[in-house]
Amino acid sequence: MAADGLLSHRNGKPLKRQTYAGRLRLQVSSDRRARTCEGFVADNVLPGSLVKTDGWNGYDGLMGRGYRHDGLTLDGDHALAESHLPMIHLVFSNLKTWILGTHHGTSQQHLQAYLNEYTFRFNRRFYPMTAFNSVLGIAAKTVPPTYEALYSGEWQHPGSQPTSPQIAMPFA
Repeated sequence: MAADGLLSHRNGKPLKRQTYAGRLRLQVSSDRRARTCEGFVADNVLPGSLVKTDGWNGYDGLMGRGYRHDGLTLDGDHALAESHLPMIHLVFSNLKTWILGTHHGTSQQHLQAYLNEYTFRFNRRFYPMTAFNSVLGIAAKTVPPTYEALYSGEWQHPGSQPTSPQIAMPFA
C-alpha cells in the first residue's frame, strides 16, 4: 500500500474530503481581456461575493464592480493552486477526459454545447433522479435543431449566453 493511501484512510475506510467542488459555470470565451473575464463573473456571481482567481490581470477590476477579489499568481505551483483554487485541476482534467473519452473530441462550433452538458451533469452529480427528471422535462419542452440548422452555423445553442440566475459563491 502506498504511503499516500495510508493518509487517506482511517480504519480501512476512505476519509471524506474537507473541500469539494460546488456548482460549476463554463463558457467559451473569445479572449482573456478584462471585459470578458469580469463580464463572465458579473453574469454568474452575485456582487459582494468573494471571487478567488489566479493572478491574471483580467480580473483586476472585480473590486470596482462590487466583488471581494482574492487573486493569487500561481506560477505553475501545483500545491499553491490546490490550496488557493481547490479542485480546479480535478474539474478540468475530468472535463478533458470526458470530452476525449466519451465524445473523442469536439469542434469549436459545438464546444459550448459540450460545456453545457458537462456543467449540467456536474452540478447534478449528487442528485441523479433530479438530473433524469430535468432531462425529461427539457426534452419534452425543447424543439431540437435540424441537421441543416445545426451545421449551417445559424443555430445557436440555447445555453450559449448566460441565462441562469446569479449565484453566491460559497467562500467565506
